[in-house]
Amino acid sequence: MTPTSLIPLAYVLTFAAVVLVVQTTADRLLSARVSHRRINRRLSMQAAGAPAQEVYERLVRRPGAPSSAGRRLAALHDAVWSYCRQAGMTISPTRLAVIVLAAAGALWLLSFAFMRPAAASTAAANGVVTLVAALGLSAMAAYLIIAHRRRLRLRKLEEQLPIALDVITRALRAGHPVISAVNLAATEMSDPIGSEMGLIVDETTYGATFKDALISFAQRTGSSDAHFFAVSVAIQTETGGNLVQILDGLAGVVRGRHSLAKRVKALASEGKASALILSLLPLFIIGAIVLFQPQFYSSKFSDPIFWPFAITIAAIYFVGQFIMNKIINFKY
Repeated sequence: MTPTSLIPLAYVLTFAAVVLVVQTTADRLLSARVSHRRINRRLSMQAAGAPAQEVYERLVRRPGAPSSAGRRLAALHDAVWSYCRQAGMTISPTRLAVIVLAAAGALWLLSFAFMRPAAASTAAANGVVTLVAALGLSAMAAYLIIAHRRRLRLRKLEEQLPIALDVITRALRAGHPVISAVNLAATEMSDPIGSEMGLIVDETTYGATFKDALISFAQRTGSSDAHFFAVSVAIQTETGGNLVQILDGLAGVVRGRHSLAKRVKALASEGKASALILSLLPLFIIGAIVLFQPQFYSSKFSDPIFWPFAITIAAIYFVGQFIMNKIINFKY
């Protein structure tokens, strides 16, 4: 057999090898994806060998405010942590502030590359103006990112909640206790509802009542549907009644609200997109001008008519924001 006659065989073997590699890679990726869908974060941490107490503390523990912080600063620290927690982020407010300050410092240093040479007094004013703009843009970007992640997480949680309630009601009909039924939903559902249901089970294990655990669940998630769940169970525990029927009816109500929310979103999507552009575009344009060409505004600071006009424009902007918010947001 000549070497030339082996060339087709080499092509066939190469093709077969490529097919095997692609198939093996695809199988691993798909199996990892399915496994990821089946297992939520809490179960993954437990499967990695972390004790249940440590898992609970890592998912729920609130970082303490700095010891030098006053009452208002501590309240702001807790509010920022709760907002980040509702977005599914475990970052502490102190670390978030450091990241925002670092991004603002990078933007501020970058602005010097585009700044025109000026006198010493004007350069100092321009530096202060660009620093304020860099802080504003960095804080706005951080807020938009966290708000977007929070909105996506709440949407997914509210989509999963009726399914979790169905799992709980079917387990109750089969004779399981309430906590066992919730634990079944925690092991069968993916994040975010899976870990949140698991935390309800953990809190009851560590001594909290089921009603208090549900209230904590509603506060952690920030979902109105979760509040309905907590209130329904609280009323049932105080007045009695068939919990299966209550949860079954609640699942139907949540599904109806979610379906209505999708219809409202579809009808108001154009208005919301226009409102978003009209709200953010002026801020980003003004921030970019102040950041990279600060003399455009700083040269007008000494003009007596500048500040009254600036305050008037800011007031008109906030009034417009209030009106647009009332137009595009619906109560249902």
